[in-house]
Amino acid sequence: MTRARTVIVVLASAGVLLLAGRAIAARQAAPSSAVPSPVGTPTDNGLAGFAKILCSAVFVSGRTPEDGVRGSAYFFMPAAERDQVKWTVDREARLVRASFGGLTREARFYGDQGCIIQSTTTPGIHFTPVKVSTTLPDAMSQNWPMGDRADTTLPAGVDRAKLDAAVDAAFSNPDALTAAFLVVHKGRVVAERYAPGITKDTQLESWSMGKSLAATLFSLLVKDGTYTLEQPAPVPLWQRPGDPRAAIRNIDLLRMSAGLKFVGNQEGAPSGTVLDHYYIYTGGIDSYEYSITRPQEFAPNTHGFYRNCDPLTIGYLIKQAVTKRGENYLTWPQRALFDAIGIRRQVLETDPFGNFLFTGYDYGTARNWARIGLLYLQDGMWQGRRILPEGWTKFVSTLAPAWPRPVYGGLFWINGDGAWNLPRETYLAAGAGGQNTWIVPSHQLVIVRMGHMRGQGAARAATNRALGLVMEAVK
Repeated sequence: MTRARTVIVVLASAGVLLLAGRAIAARQAAPSSAVPSPVGTPTDNGLAGFAKILCSAVFVSGRTPEDGVRGSAYFFMPAAERDQVKWTVDREARLVRASFGGLTREARFYGDQGCIIQSTTTPGIHFTPVKVSTTLPDAMSQNWPMGDRADTTLPAGVDRAKLDAAVDAAFSNPDALTAAFLVVHKGRVVAERYAPGITKDTQLESWSMGKSLAATLFSLLVKDGTYTLEQPAPVPLWQRPGDPRAAIRNIDLLRMSAGLKFVGNQEGAPSGTVLDHYYIYTGGIDSYEYSITRPQEFAPNTHGFYRNCDPLTIGYLIKQAVTKRGENYLTWPQRALFDAIGIRRQVLETDPFGNFLFTGYDYGTARNWARIGLLYLQDGMWQGRRILPEGWTKFVSTLAPAWPRPVYGGLFWINGDGAWNLPRETYLAAGAGGQNTWIVPSHQLVIVRMGHMRGQGAARAATNRALGLVMEAVK
């Protein structure tokens, strides 16, 4: 057993022991006066999100404004106001405005950094945008997975009729707004379909699948020795004498078990509250600064909660390491990861301060996500080269000990409760609106489903039927 694998096993055992004592873990909180809180009303913040999402739909994904409004832009608006927003798209200025009840918010397109909300107090952005370029040749000049020339010959024993039925099932309900469905089996693209107006090159809303991308990028800094899983997270603010956050480890952040006080979207909050979970998207704020200033609520590794502050702090640590070594942070993901696995463009949007909003403002193609899934399916190897540190795929797919249900690992979800019609060993990148990349090691499968936000309620049943048929096809 290698040192990396030994560390992971030991940490998992330690986590189980800590979980046993979580009932008596003391809550430790910093003075509330020192902690920033959301500003603005739900309507004001919702309009900011509306403008940003519509801006990205038009200028990043290439969708029509009407399609973006119908399928996606409404998400952050209060329910009663969602379909009453007035909007305009200024293509020359690359600007979107959203208005309701006398309030107007704007978002502007900044090239490879995507669309960014314009703050009402400090308009514009507070960093210098850069162009993100690939070093790879044209995708049609290389075979899959480094390129897009795909061999669609079925591996032996695969049932084509069942695969076709699976794709049909994924698109069977128009209300699901499915945009893409793709199956990779034994390294080959064996099924693929897109909605009208969508192609293999369309950068689609990926939402919280970006959290798994944050874990992947962080792993590169573990591999090169910059960070370790078990070290206390080197956030300078937390190193003050007596600060309880000094006990938070990198592994706690990756497991969403850091215990920072942060109002999530799955914990319940009074009506009319602007949740921290959404404010980092809509506030036009420094999202990294906001995340690292959260006080401690629970001891680390005692409670697992879906809270955006944890992966955003991982993003903070990535930025800290990359800039400290003198590299360009905004181009680093392309250079360090994407070029290595055949991804020529993945739009990682930022806040106005140039911080990647990995938690949801990320856009990629279905094939991009299939490549990321394939990297994990291959245990972090890519065409004979180790990309991810040894033991990393095992870590992210192992149940986080502080979570009460068997559904979360290391910024990847786990099918531990069998909710998906896939083996329980399956782990996945998952995001709002039905964005999913499933990794099924026992069947050498990667399955990607992407769609638009308004369809997420209808998407679950249709997608699960499709997954069941894929499993029948590859038995």
